Amino acid sequence: MAAAAAPAVLKSVCRGCHGGCSTLLHVQDGRVVKVRPAPGSPFNLGQMCPKGLAATEIMYHPARLLTPLKRDGERGGGRWRPVSWDTALSEIAERLTRIRGESGPESIAIGQGTGRHHYLHTVRFANQLGTPNWYEPGLAHCFIPRITVSNLTYGAFVGADYQGEVNPKTIIFWGHNPIVSGADGELSFPVRRALKRGSFGIAIDPRRSETAALCQLWLPIRPGTDAALALAMAQVIISEELYDREFVQRWTSGFEQLVAHVSGCTPAWAAAITGVAAADIEKAARRYATDKPGVIEWGVALEQNPNCLQNVRAVALLRGLTGNLDIPGGDLLAAGRLRPYPVLREALSSDALGKRIGAKDYKLLGGFRAFMPSAHIPGVFRAMRTGDPYRIRAFLMIGNNPLVTVANAKEVRESMLCAELIVASELFMTPSASLADYVLPAAYWPEVNQVVELPYVMETGVVAQQRVVQVGECRQDEEVMIELARRMGLPGAAESLEDILDHRLEPLGLTFEQLKAQHLYQPPQEYRKFEKGGFRTPSRKVELFSKGLERLGYDPLPTHREPPESPVSTPEVAGEFPYILITGSRRREFFHSEHRQVPSLRKRRPDPLAEFHPVVAERHGIVSGDWVWVASPRGRIRMKALVTADIREDVVNVDHGWWFPEREPPEFGVWESNANVLTANTPPYDPAFGSYQLRALLCRVEKAE
Repeated sequence: MAAAAAPAVLKSVCRGCHGGCSTLLHVQDGRVVKVRPAPGSPFNLGQMCPKGLAATEIMYHPARLLTPLKRDGERGGGRWRPVSWDTALSEIAERLTRIRGESGPESIAIGQGTGRHHYLHTVRFANQLGTPNWYEPGLAHCFIPRITVSNLTYGAFVGADYQGEVNPKTIIFWGHNPIVSGADGELSFPVRRALKRGSFGIAIDPRRSETAALCQLWLPIRPGTDAALALAMAQVIISEELYDREFVQRWTSGFEQLVAHVSGCTPAWAAAITGVAAADIEKAARRYATDKPGVIEWGVALEQNPNCLQNVRAVALLRGLTGNLDIPGGDLLAAGRLRPYPVLREALSSDALGKRIGAKDYKLLGGFRAFMPSAHIPGVFRAMRTGDPYRIRAFLMIGNNPLVTVANAKEVRESMLCAELIVASELFMTPSASLADYVLPAAYWPEVNQVVELPYVMETGVVAQQRVVQVGECRQDEEVMIELARRMGLPGAAESLEDILDHRLEPLGLTFEQLKAQHLYQPPQEYRKFEKGGFRTPSRKVELFSKGLERLGYDPLPTHREPPESPVSTPEVAGEFPYILITGSRRREFFHSEHRQVPSLRKRRPDPLAEFHPVVAERHGIVSGDWVWVASPRGRIRMKALVTADIREDVVNVDHGWWFPEREPPEFGVWESNANVLTANTPPYDPAFGSYQLRALLCRVEKAE
């Protein structure tokens, strides 16, 4: 008998989270048999996390969706029958065409999950349909506000220089835990290496997170008070004349206005608000301003509350004051090497633009200055549920599990039950997909072709993600949307995915096939790009005082605003719910609501955790490992206690994204430990982004008998 052929080894990039790890895929007889990190990538340094190493377990999981399904019986009844792709796409296209013709394209909404390979093509498909009502939670609560503020302040997004010859001397981790989350090429491995090489780490976080544990200074901030801390740091840098005088004079505008604005924002003032000692505020400010180059790694904690814009702006200004911009070992300006993804904005009519839900109220979310104009999530579900301002009749979910990942989960379910048509594209059946009329089997990352710029938006490097196998009848989301566009006769339907990828790569002189062959494109980093023509802002400078924001009707200088639900603003609520709740904790084994059916990952992290201080545990007679109830004014969930001194005494931190694939369908235990049972999607909203309060809420804890 002839010996079996040796496995082919092909390079790709893992997208088990946002992505970035170069991988070696060992393929034998049409099957991926092993996944290992590829050497040579500056983004993952020959390492991978447990999610990436479990790729074959995920791809070939017995519960994975392998064929299109059509609902059989009442919605949410859990009965399905397999159908062909041709049948599913024909019926979906026909129903979308009918709804679009009867009620206008705005009556179709698209929800997608956090940034994956299909992200920008989903935006393109929404524009092709003519609907302004697409959403992704990050547009108001994760990353996009940081991109938008960077564009307004510096003219481009920024990211840490971990690949250059100069190691950052100071790294501030502000509401960010990259040792665990490490998204979009800003991966945990270069961060860990930088700290080992001597970077001084400053962690601003109510928890001593995995990243904070590697830092020399921990500032346990009261959740939701970030702007106050940043303003106080600016006050120290200015009053002690620690700012980069030459950079400020030549390359910033609005310095005098900022000086006057922060004059009263002393460390003592901020200490009373944030709970961080004034001496530690001064120490952090002095270190970042004088021990240069320095970088600020900022995270979603800044964005997940109604002061989103000003939190992010306050932190952004610290880079401009210290000149830690586009220098070796500092925060680099985005390179902009690729052509933007052709999302076909021109296909969206002016009439449709005027109907985008929330656009008139939240101009940086849905208006003309928005980075990726999208709809306001609470408004989309309200329209689905009530018909205000018009009825959302169809809802397409592309890698989106809103019953777990969107605030006020029970209202989301009520809204979805009112939709006439729901289509889900998923790897596994989820609580949200269980409410659909059609469930389409999505491709996993080794089954996908795409161009990945790393870090995201920064484009320090460009890598090829390539399809090496196909499992069952699973299809890549982009190709499904292209086929639906063709069947519906939509604009741009003639372009293939490869056409789009080649178009993006043309400035590099590469085709997608050529990029696959070389895998990684990374030219030498260019520093101080602003010296050739200034920053890409109207003033050609870093805008400490933002005239752009002023013209839009927003505060041009950042301010602190107390969270609407907090011990300070609602003491009567705090009497019953005495602890401050944060709801976004990440674990290396999972990605938001994904991977809980994967045995090797679930074994490492079997239960949903609630972390709190020993003082809280003693008060309520709780020890680590006990099951506890965590309740807010909106509901309660059951979590396993993790008692730790590495958290503020007044804070409770809960894992998010929990549901239980092993429970009975169709709900899969979605109400048991779902952090979004505790959250609210009600006003007040951030006036620019429409962000609502997902953190710094109030809660109580009690032992579950």
